[in-house]
Amino acid sequence: MSFSALPKIGMGTFRLKGNDAREAVKSALSLGYRHIDTAQMYENEAEVGDGITSSGIPRREIFLTTKIWHDQLHASDLINSLHDSLARLKTDHVDLALIHWPSPGDEVPMEEYLGALRDAQREGLAEHIGISNFTCAQMDEAKKILGDTPIFTNQVEVHPFLANRKVVEHAQKLGITVTGYMPLAVGKVMEDEILQRIARERNLTPAQVAIAWIASRGVVPIPSSTRPAHQKANLEALDVQLSEEEIRAIDALDRNERIANPDFAPAWD
Repeated sequence: MSFSALPKIGMGTFRLKGNDAREAVKSALSLGYRHIDTAQMYENEAEVGDGITSSGIPRREIFLTTKIWHDQLHASDLINSLHDSLARLKTDHVDLALIHWPSPGDEVPMEEYLGALRDAQREGLAEHIGISNFTCAQMDEAKKILGDTPIFTNQVEVHPFLANRKVVEHAQKLGITVTGYMPLAVGKVMEDEILQRIARERNLTPAQVAIAWIASRGVVPIPSSTRPAHQKANLEALDVQLSEEEIRAIDALDRNERIANPDFAPAWD
């Protein structure tokens, strides 16, 4: 199967290690997830690959994403590292290869690493290519460099406490789908009174409310969980239609609370 669009929700694997990663992927696929997200930096590609191969779900039915770490952005390094990722993932291609972070301090020119990523796509190592943690200006630059080659997604942090509006709206204006990582703000959504209230009124969980809010913005959430019950609930959140009043209440929670903010991050919008 060739995917023309990102599945509406994915299973994130950040911080999942060893057998937890393997079993979480296997469980998610058994529940109906068809979008699995990993990265070189997560150090779990092998376990993710094991989870996929042992799931019984044909590889062609699974949308698999990995991300290239910022120490592998020189052209030759990038291609070699992607080959290594494919070996760990036990597949001959990924559906989506992303640049995990822009090169810190522009040490490697964007033209070099995006050109190499496009070469990897042309070689069949990745069906689609994209970016992660790119600012509005960096998206503009990436579009200019890649020309007619589509940028499949910009994967950025999105949750009720970091709406990331400028980046989301700019990406969508450019025709780039946004994938939202850390959609549950590493569990903080469970503690918020507004999300708790909406969840009580709707017989949902705060996590489901947060995921439904993200999806309502046209953003693809990739929540991470090792528990099948939570995975199932997260998947079912796609069927939740929030009212305009509920959306406004969640919109008001935005406080620019960024969780993923390493010292090599770009100057955020």
